[in-house]
Amino acid sequence: MEAFPIQELALPIALGGHDIIGQARTGTGKTLAFGAALLQRIEHGGKKPQALVVAPTRELALQVTDDLLAAGGKLGTRVLSVYGGRAYEPQIDALREGVDVVVGTPGRLLDLVKQKHLDLSQVGVLVLDEADRMLDLGFLPDIERIIDRIPAQRQTMMFSATMPGEIVALSRRYLTRPTNVRAEAHAESDATPQVVQHVFQAHQMDKPEMLARLLQAEGRGLTMIFCQTKRACDRVAADLVQRGFDAAAVHGDLGQSQRERALRAFRNGKIGVLVATDVAARGLDVDDVTHVVNYECPDSADTYVHRIGRTGRAGKEGVSVTLIDWADLTRWKLINSTLDLPFAAPEETYSTSPHFFAALGIPEGTKGTLPKEHRHERAGLDAEELEDIGETGKARSTARRDDRERPRPRRRKRARTRTRGGKPIEGKASESGASADGASDNVVDAVATERKRSRTRRRTRAGQPTADSTEATRTA
Repeated sequence: MEAFPIQELALPIALGGHDIIGQARTGTGKTLAFGAALLQRIEHGGKKPQALVVAPTRELALQVTDDLLAAGGKLGTRVLSVYGGRAYEPQIDALREGVDVVVGTPGRLLDLVKQKHLDLSQVGVLVLDEADRMLDLGFLPDIERIIDRIPAQRQTMMFSATMPGEIVALSRRYLTRPTNVRAEAHAESDATPQVVQHVFQAHQMDKPEMLARLLQAEGRGLTMIFCQTKRACDRVAADLVQRGFDAAAVHGDLGQSQRERALRAFRNGKIGVLVATDVAARGLDVDDVTHVVNYECPDSADTYVHRIGRTGRAGKEGVSVTLIDWADLTRWKLINSTLDLPFAAPEETYSTSPHFFAALGIPEGTKGTLPKEHRHERAGLDAEELEDIGETGKARSTARRDDRERPRPRRRKRARTRTRGGKPIEGKASESGASADGASDNVVDAVATERKRSRTRRRTRAGQPTADSTEATRTA
């Protein structure tokens, strides 16, 4: 087994205890590049964590934890992942028992530090994974607060696929004489070279049909589909299930247990299609992903690179398909020029276009719905157990929903009878006048009328009664 370039370059420096800024394409082994060096620095037996890995997303934190457990399992290294969405108690209990390495997202890490459950005073190795993504998500202030609680005498390693100016400034502030490691030539395109890329100009109304036919291409294995919004993810996933595919959605509105179940089902092959927002685009490593589909145009060149990087990993080949709507042409041209791609003018394509079938290896005559004998051939999402993880942040919204759904008590109808001079108006008497409610209403109205006292009005002029009014008063 051969090491990847980033591992060959970074491991000797990391093992020597030096700070590193590592830059390499996604899917080229960055996790093991810092993981192997980190595990060698651990002195077993203590209770406080000696290494801290900060990741931008829950999915990436879980993946890094699994990789470190696989690499350090025989060494007896205790690795704990902490992130939002899960109950605090199991994480707090594990910290009390003692851990060697903590992998977590910035928000939950800071929460545990403020509650004095997580002590970072013994951390000697700090790793910032996917640092540019943390900048995109607005985690930079949290990162700085975390770093301020770690001893200054430490080894710091920062790894990412891209290095914007803010991350370079952060490295200058918190890293000591770091060595820059870049695993590809500067003139090389940022786009993953082992991925065959296709870009088509597609109509919004025709995209579902194009997607369904694309998923029947020859040699298609596990497939990831990326959308810009959570609602679009749900809509696309539901449409694919209706067409006979085994698909599930992953986005931020789902509970953490639902997100983890969908990812487990995808990794285990129980579903063949995962529809996701960009929450799953960074660092997520799933074996045998053959196709990536940008159902909607990404918002930047970096997002495009990370999306298509879900396939063609570990030296394997993959296929990416990007569907560009007419409204997104300007944004796509900017991405195309930034990455120096040859797709400045994508070809207008429909679900019936011959070149679409030929480019992707779709059998002739393929329709947008799977034949009955091929529908739902996999076990499906329901075959994966939904784990009870004591999710946080759900009770309040559930209580509000229960309040909205609880039926209100019905008011007792009241029969009203219109009267004139204490007597019902002819033709307006209530049909239910014989009822107790109607009778009581009539009595009340009659009494109220009788209580009205007749009032004699006098006309005055300049405060004095007029002759007419005086005469009228005498007559009365």
